[in-house]
Parts: sequence; C-alpha cells; structure tokens
Amino acid sequence: MSGQASHAEHSHGSVKSYVIGLILSIVLTIIPFGVVMTGSFATSTTLLIIVATAVAQVLVQLILFMHMSTKTDEGWNFTSFVFTVAILVLVIGGSLWIMYNLHLNMMIG
Repeated sequence: MSGQASHAEHSHGSVKSYVIGLILSIVLTIIPFGVVMTGSFATSTTLLIIVATAVAQVLVQLILFMHMSTKTDEGWNFTSFVFTVAILVLVIGGSLWIMYNLHLNMMIG
C-alpha cells in the first residue's frame, strides 16, 4: 500500500467545526427565506441579500465541511477551485452580457 495516502496525513473536521458549519448553514438559509417571506425590502435589496448569503453558504460548505484550505499540501485543490470559479464567472457573466446587449439591440418599437 505504498501508493495510498493514510488518513492520518489529512485533517478531518472535529465535531465542533461540523456543529459550527451546521449552525451557520441553517442561519444562512433562514435569512434569505425570511427576507423573501416578509417582503419588506425592495426587489434589488432582496436579490442582493440572497446572492450574498448564497456566496457565504458556499464558503461555509467548502471550508467547514469539505475542508478546503490554502495549505501547501492542498494547494492544487485550491488552485483548481479558483480556476473553476474564474471560468464560471466568465461564462455566466459573458452570457448575461450578450443577452443584455441582444435585448437592447433587438427591441422593436
């Protein structure tokens, strides 16, 4: 078994980190739900709150549950994640930009 890494080399989460992650995940789910259900904010503010809590939720999931870090032994894992996020931002942002410009240029009347 010389080609396999032992479990002792990689850090696993503690019960404390899992409980903190669970509590943060629940709070980050309840906040946008409450904002939408009360309807007390403008649409743009509601959308901003939903996006901000979604990004925070992803970070909580990656750091506390999937144990992603910037340590040197896990550097390739983090680098590939950053590359994936960059490609997603380019593809989604470019698609939205193209659709917006098509909408402006194709309006009839």
